[in-house]
Amino acid sequence: MIDLYTWTTPNGRKISIMLEELGLPYKVIPVNLQKDEQSGPEFTAINPNRKIPAIVDHDVPGGPLAIFESGAILIHLAEKTGKLLPRDVRNRAAVLQWLMYQMSHVGPIIGQVGHFMNQAPEKIPYAIQRFVNESVRIIGVLNTGLAGREFLAGDYSIADIATYPWVIAAWAPFKSMLPEKVGELGNVQRWLDTVGARPAVQRGMAVPATS
Repeated sequence: MIDLYTWTTPNGRKISIMLEELGLPYKVIPVNLQKDEQSGPEFTAINPNRKIPAIVDHDVPGGPLAIFESGAILIHLAEKTGKLLPRDVRNRAAVLQWLMYQMSHVGPIIGQVGHFMNQAPEKIPYAIQRFVNESVRIIGVLNTGLAGREFLAGDYSIADIATYPWVIAAWAPFKSMLPEKVGELGNVQRWLDTVGARPAVQRGMAVPATS
């Protein structure tokens, strides 16, 4: 059994999608970020950085294993099951490079758009436009990578699972703000449709239930 500490964010949904794809049994423990539950002692004992997601894997030799950072969790679950991360050196490198691209570019930059548009006490047009433009550029790199491929690294993998929740969250706002630029990203649109049609992705995107 795996305990999943999560909330309704792209990073959290990466792990619920992964668990659904793998068919692993897991228990959802919501961590309400609006109530600052990530700062409570139970959660900080698992992740001192006070960010979701985190897991506790109870099926590990030597006792329960707590892991934080979504990329590390995805790699752990892939290696645990032998799925969604190839063992072949070239294919594995392809998956890991796109996973790291998501971790270092896609998530942080799109996250800044959300902050300056929705959370910042003052709307700063320069900051909003800068991060919107950079987000579209970064998604354009995905578009290039998807040319002639169904998925980012060829076969469906943890790279797609990590990237999808971030891009789908930004897609509709970006289409309304920059319709011409987004209209040029046909490979990404096709990829979003393909990944989003997977039943496990649909189930994972609904975790945690908050109603």
